[in-house]
Amino acid sequence: MADVAAKAGVSRALVSIVFRNQPGAGRETRERVLRVADEIGYRPDSAARLLARGRSRTLGVMFTVHQTFHMDLIEGIYPEAERLGYDVLLSAAARGRSESQAAEALLGHRCEALILLGADADQECLEQLGRRLVTVSVSRRVPNAPVDFVHTAEGKGVRQAMDHLVGLGHRRIVHIDGGRGPGSAERRRAYRAAMRRHGLEGELRVIPGEHTERSGIETGRMLLAERDRGVPLPTAVLAGNDRCAMGLLMVMTRAGVDVPGDLSVVGYDDSHLSHLMPIGLTTVRQDAALMAEHAVRFAVERLRDEELGPREAVLDPKLVVRGTSGPPRDGDGLSPLVG
Repeated sequence: MADVAAKAGVSRALVSIVFRNQPGAGRETRERVLRVADEIGYRPDSAARLLARGRSRTLGVMFTVHQTFHMDLIEGIYPEAERLGYDVLLSAAARGRSESQAAEALLGHRCEALILLGADADQECLEQLGRRLVTVSVSRRVPNAPVDFVHTAEGKGVRQAMDHLVGLGHRRIVHIDGGRGPGSAERRRAYRAAMRRHGLEGELRVIPGEHTERSGIETGRMLLAERDRGVPLPTAVLAGNDRCAMGLLMVMTRAGVDVPGDLSVVGYDDSHLSHLMPIGLTTVRQDAALMAEHAVRFAVERLRDEELGPREAVLDPKLVVRGTSGPPRDGDGLSPLVG
């Protein structure tokens, strides 16, 4: 600032007024100061100025590399944070970098609050984070932890998907489990309940998996190997998420399995992946933009009001029917429901 002041022929105090955009400098003086600053490459360090006041006005966001739905959430977090006057700092969990390491990096940068996307954290970890600073968990709910939760009504989404498949006439409906992934336990329970509700308990089958393309690929290869041994393919698969569904579709279509004639596939998330295949993926939509808005708003409102306790937002999902689901071939399922 002293260099700018000297070259512009003004006081350092006047330079400070210009960069804080406060009244006290004429238009020509303001333009000259900004021009000089640009010439010498000076940029005000807003982060340092905020830290000097004990504030960073930064929200830390922890996400997982390769989880495409997290990218959709981040896309919604930025505009809402900026609207409320906050910056966003990202830190990724990846192979060789745990969630705790990603979170600690954000704490080291003095983020005022954390937004955890699909965290795999246990009760103790979330409790510790919640006691240290304002924390919002998106997609993953851990009862009684002192953090805000934003998630979709998982059971409702699965019921929509199952009612759709049964309504088309499917009875051999398999579910690929999401393992420890966010929402997996709720989706698994809802699948089992739906099969029982539709009188299909004898056809119930949960295949262990995870929220990755590899899980779908491995499941597809297993089902094809069973077919070669005389075990018929299921007529429909409810995948743990869109990534898993995409892996399954890749294996099945390469093996000549007709989708949806031989096999219907339904995903979960409605991430941008669901639009990339030649056949659009039928999936349960989670409103990423709305989830992101709730997460940011929860964090900022608690920062502004220390008396405000953790809250929970449960958003409605919506089944999006595209090209990967249809009636089973004659004799492979039930007669489609009418009305």
